[in-house]
Amino acid sequence: MPLKVHIQTFGCRANHYDSEMVRSLAIAAGHELVDDVAAADLAVFNSCAVTSEAERDVRKAVRRAAGSNPRLRSVIMGCASALPSSQTTLRALPSVEHVVPGADAATLASFMGAPAHAATTAHQRSVRAVLRIQDGCDEHCTFCATTIARGANRSRSIDDVVEEATRLAEHHPEIVLTGTHVGTYGHDSGSSLGALVAELIARVPRVRFRLSSVEATEVDDRLMELFAEPRRLAPHLHAPLQSGSDRLLRRMGRHWYTADSYARAVERLAARLPVFGLGADIIVGFPGETEQDYEETVALVERLPFTYLHVFVYSPRAGTAATRLPDAVPLGAVQTRSSHLRHLGQKKGKQYRAGRIGGRADAIVISSAPEAEAMTGDYLALPLRGPKRARGGRFDAEIRAEGESAVLY
Repeated sequence: MPLKVHIQTFGCRANHYDSEMVRSLAIAAGHELVDDVAAADLAVFNSCAVTSEAERDVRKAVRRAAGSNPRLRSVIMGCASALPSSQTTLRALPSVEHVVPGADAATLASFMGAPAHAATTAHQRSVRAVLRIQDGCDEHCTFCATTIARGANRSRSIDDVVEEATRLAEHHPEIVLTGTHVGTYGHDSGSSLGALVAELIARVPRVRFRLSSVEATEVDDRLMELFAEPRRLAPHLHAPLQSGSDRLLRRMGRHWYTADSYARAVERLAARLPVFGLGADIIVGFPGETEQDYEETVALVERLPFTYLHVFVYSPRAGTAATRLPDAVPLGAVQTRSSHLRHLGQKKGKQYRAGRIGGRADAIVISSAPEAEAMTGDYLALPLRGPKRARGGRFDAEIRAEGESAVLY
């Protein structure tokens, strides 16, 4: 019997890809997708576990949905549902009938009444498609519950990724390559991220590819060469930093780089790209973080050409090693440090946008209402002026000043 299905996604682009997979399964099974949970027969909540707040948001959403729709049946999937410490709590929520660990395609296909081969995507809801190239992570950062939730690194085959990218390219001008630890793509199959991207560029014409999040020190020579083709590989790197203190990086279990090796990798790439968007994740208030550790992070941020920052306050996650570490950082210090870093990130972003005025950009229209906006290759979402352009349109734009802001023409 066809159902009205509502899908709500929390967390990263990898989760958004999994939700698109569920959407494809629902359509293949003949179900109707609805935006309003009050009109749904079935709700699928794709959960995040990166912070305790992210898990709380999922639980609130499930309770709110059940309160607005007494007949609702709910399924929870994603990272939170894969954590043993969270499963009992999630199962006890109102309307929840199933808790699916992670994004098990076979289980979800069976539950939806869809054929298993429908668990790939061809036409997603957003202008910029997401494409999972691998799942899991072999590292063991002491603060991270994702490894517990997602398991070990597992890479898709190059042909499988190219096949899905070819279908997506029929409908989307940009494809964002995503996963849990993208830079380790191919480590389990004798390949590499550079080899995959080279194949995608060669075999899937016209579309622009973007890397979602890659460790700076995992950008190999082949990938470095491909960044020189900005119309095919967006000149943008989101490179998790977490801390500029080597002492704290060791405490976090991030043993594969130091502040200096991170900086050298970023500066090497920036020296080759005249236009380059650079972002990073930073954790503030990790157990044992001293004022000196924090100042080293600030100094590194000031040194490097960041165009935006994602600043997170440390959140203890059950089952992770960091919960056993001593020397919690006082809340007042955490708030002061995170606020300063966020302002520093905003300042650097504003400086970067100002420096781009008068330049050109490879732009894609990501929204047309209520205000038109386009995304540049270097990851600037800017208001669109001039001729009206269709959502999803790709064009060569000029960046101009408008008051103290930048806009696209």
